[in-house]
Amino acid sequence: MEEKKENSKWTDEEKTKKENEKLVDEKISDYGQVLLDNKKTKTKIQLLSIIGEIEGHENLGSQNKTTKYEHILPQLAAIEDNEEIDGVLILLNTVGGDVEAGLAIAEMIASLSKPTVSLVLGGSHSIGVPLAVSTKYSFIVPTGTMTIHPVRMNGMVIGVTQTFICLEQIQDRILHFVEKHSDISYDRLRSLMLDTRQLVKDVGTVLVGEETVKSGIINEVGGMKEALAHLKQMIEEKK
Repeated sequence: MEEKKENSKWTDEEKTKKENEKLVDEKISDYGQVLLDNKKTKTKIQLLSIIGEIEGHENLGSQNKTTKYEHILPQLAAIEDNEEIDGVLILLNTVGGDVEAGLAIAEMIASLSKPTVSLVLGGSHSIGVPLAVSTKYSFIVPTGTMTIHPVRMNGMVIGVTQTFICLEQIQDRILHFVEKHSDISYDRLRSLMLDTRQLVKDVGTVLVGEETVKSGIINEVGGMKEALAHLKQMIEEKK
């Protein structure tokens, strides 16, 4: 009888373990999210990925890789409220997307009280720029790119003057946010945004790796090792 109870106990433990592993796998596949729990340093770091296109109020096609702001915002709120989580590492590889949704995520990240670090992998374009600088410290890999360009809109325009004023206001919000959370000036950022020399059929600037650091947008060139090490250092300093 006791042997049966013991076997039952192990079966329950194995079942719980498998269920937990399944939940972790689902978080990675569905939300690009995983908890890095280092037993040696006793630190818990929440990893979030922002990939593809930032999806706003309209659903994009199933063939698109997207980051949904209605998923990210509750996750960030849960991270802030969880005392066990020491810091947040955000991986970025995004083409940009919905401006309002992107700014909402960026503002949420910037308002976190926990140490935060971002790492640009591949690219962080358009509205990905404020997302990259929203953390307390930022990294970019040597081949990472960032495209800075004016705000665009799709669809029919009824009032040209009114629409232009509206776009200017949105653009101004982005410029001020990036200026506040990085070392680049408003005027320098605006000049990069409106540059007509680089892109053949568009306006803007493409910066690669070290160029983003020299411009004052990103703090440092580095990869996962450097980003994690710096985040752990920030956590220790806070403790």
